[in-house]
Amino acid sequence: MSLAEIKERIRKAEEAAGREPGSVRLIAVSKMQPEPRVRAVLEEGHRLFGENRVQEAAGKWPSWREEFPGVELHLLGPLQTNKARQAMGLFDAIHSVDRPKLARTLARLADEQGHCPDLFVQVNTGEEPQKAGVLPAEADDFIAEVRRLGLPLIGLMCIPPVNEEPSLHFALLRKIAKRNDLPELSMGMSHDFERAIAQGATHVRVGSGIFGPRDYG
Repeated sequence: MSLAEIKERIRKAEEAAGREPGSVRLIAVSKMQPEPRVRAVLEEGHRLFGENRVQEAAGKWPSWREEFPGVELHLLGPLQTNKARQAMGLFDAIHSVDRPKLARTLARLADEQGHCPDLFVQVNTGEEPQKAGVLPAEADDFIAEVRRLGLPLIGLMCIPPVNEEPSLHFALLRKIAKRNDLPELSMGMSHDFERAIAQGATHVRVGSGIFGPRDYG
């Protein structure tokens, strides 16, 4: 697979769903990928990337931002409150806001710094105990709390359980977003992004489909 092939599949999925061309943004998930692979995608002109860990992003993206103007970086993985300050300086969007303590920390830092990345609330649609995210039944209240704090909340994110039909989870996320007037939906990965687009995804997160298998060595 390649960046061009993924973009073509996104275009076809948009068309099949009757959606505007270009309405879905592709986040190239560069976590654990060797530098030459990421650089190749940057040199192709792609500028929207996702990382799972603050530390890893801090080690590589500041220099790439200087070299490749226009890079937009999104945090996709869980965020510890003690890394929130660093994350706010590194990322243009955070997809994993999932608990009141983190929201309050981000609000305090936003007041202090005068800016805040765009935020997504992560919803644990499968109610999996090992997974981050607010439970669906608690999502409305948490969204209201994030808004009361004055934070720039733009959408919702989910990661469906691996052994369940993802479209059911994408539909649930879309329903929660719709009743809360949230326009952005971060959902769909390498194996299911076409189904996510059919359910209204605005951001799809593709890693191995673009870069190849990750290097966990």
